[in-house]
Amino acid sequence: MSIARFSPFELLLLKSRSQVDTATLLLLAWVLVHRQHVSEGQRRRRLAQVTAQFRHGHELGPVMSIAHSQDLQAIQLAAEVVRKECGTERSLSVIHQAITVATDDGELSLANHYILRFLADLLGVTPMTLNTLFKELTGTPLGNPEDPSRDVYWQTHDPDYHARKAREAEAAEQQHQQANARAEQQQRKKEQRHQQKQQKQQEKQQRQEQARQAREQEQQRQREQTRQQEQERQRQQQQREQAEREQRRSRDHSSQQRSRQQDSRQQHRQQRASPPPPDRTTRALSVLGLTPGATRIEVRHAYRRMAQLHHPDRFYSESEQQVALASARFQRIKNAYDYLMQTY
Repeated sequence: MSIARFSPFELLLLKSRSQVDTATLLLLAWVLVHRQHVSEGQRRRRLAQVTAQFRHGHELGPVMSIAHSQDLQAIQLAAEVVRKECGTERSLSVIHQAITVATDDGELSLANHYILRFLADLLGVTPMTLNTLFKELTGTPLGNPEDPSRDVYWQTHDPDYHARKAREAEAAEQQHQQANARAEQQQRKKEQRHQQKQQKQQEKQQRQEQARQAREQEQQRQREQTRQQEQERQRQQQQREQAEREQRRSRDHSSQQRSRQQDSRQQHRQQRASPPPPDRTTRALSVLGLTPGATRIEVRHAYRRMAQLHHPDRFYSESEQQVALASARFQRIKNAYDYLMQTY
């Protein structure tokens, strides 16, 4: 299974030397991050002090990060690990430690009030047992948490709440009025700019019309000039192509003459040489201009040389009779080559 599919807390559990200690560490860190008027450094030092005997084997930073992220799935998993692995005794120990770190300064925050009840429920600790532990540790009973949704709560904890809200509402109304005034002023300026823009647009259109007429005249002149230049280029191109055809025809003619001279010299040498034995291999070698005993590589090189010299495409500008003769000669060369390749 890919590591990317595990959550940060699950990865931490996999690396931990003691999953129970790591789970307890996260539950206590969750309580500490909801302590009021406490710096992050103080939270970490307090957590390290409380868990000095733990055997988790990893840093506290990742645990504090998970606690700050309010990952309830990680919290539930941690409580499940503690309840499954340790039972009631360890669950009571975790609640005991949670009450301790939540009330170090003698004051229980509203968030931790709910968190202690939530942890007790996750760990299977009854509300009566929680109240008993809380009273034993703090000397005062764990009362019902206050309701932040009621005005009484804010009158007690923040007497200036309603006055501040009224001031904020008045400031918001003033901002709204100022925004409306600015919007009206901007609208008037926008209308003035629009009128000026229309006037400038009309003047610009007149100038553009004049410029367009001038461009059309200039373009017409350039098109005429371009047409004349194109005609001149085409004439020069035709002259160059005619000259190239003449050069190719001259080179082909020279090549044909050399080929005929070579054929003549080869026939002369063959006539002067002793007549070959009347077998097919010797005749095939003779067609390629080779003598008996030639190697396969020599046959291939001779075939390529003869094919270049006698290919019918080289005689396309000659008469039909010469083209037919060249085709027959090339066919003899190819037949001889094919036979020798099979024989060798």
